[in-house]
Amino acid sequence: MISPLAFVDPAAKLGKNVTVQPFAYIEGDVEIGDDCIIMSGARILNGTRMGQKNKVHHGAVLGTTPQDFHYTGEKSLLIIGDQNDIRENVVVSRATHEGDATRIGNENFLMDGVHLCHDVQIGNHCVLGLKTIVAGDCRISDFTILSSNVILQQKCHIGSWVLIQSGCRIAKDVPPYVIMNGNPAEYHGINAVVLQHKHQVTDRILRHIVNAYRLIYQGNFSIQDALQKIEDQVPMSDEIHNILNFVRESKGIVK
Repeated sequence: MISPLAFVDPAAKLGKNVTVQPFAYIEGDVEIGDDCIIMSGARILNGTRMGQKNKVHHGAVLGTTPQDFHYTGEKSLLIIGDQNDIRENVVVSRATHEGDATRIGNENFLMDGVHLCHDVQIGNHCVLGLKTIVAGDCRISDFTILSSNVILQQKCHIGSWVLIQSGCRIAKDVPPYVIMNGNPAEYHGINAVVLQHKHQVTDRILRHIVNAYRLIYQGNFSIQDALQKIEDQVPMSDEIHNILNFVRESKGIVK
């Protein structure tokens, strides 16, 4: 159902059973999948591609032009998956360059006032808390939680199953399965409750993850030495491989 009080450009492509409430605004170069709900006051701008069963709440603005001095008017994209809940006053920018895209995966929850800058990449099943700001070129892996008022600086990579607590400012990469707390942010243990109840990690694997991060954060070793000691001392599993690969590929993790 499209309200007669909404503006929908005739060139926009809307799927089946899309609801567009009064005073919503949808530009022409937009694609919206089946069963989406666009609430009053939301703005869906050129370059936005949206999957199915998304909810876009009042005052959200999707597909804004990048706040990047390198942007010169290219036709870049914002690509959104399925079943995302995008709450009030969220702002999401497109990518800076033509052929690139800001991407949001499936079943994410973006709370009030979240701002995602250009070229951000978000996986699946993530929660971004109130007023969280994610700067350009950041990557957020699956099942990550950013609590309220978190700030990610440019080009940070956040691993999967991470919890970053309220008010943290993150300037480097955060490896998987950990909790970050404080300002400046620092390692605050592993995300054990979520890993056990949501990811079904066994007690044995949980102890191995703890031991790996003990060597990285509490062993007084260089990163290279800590990684070698993990390989030598900690039994291998998918989770330990993920930690080793993440840290090796990172240009610097939060210490």
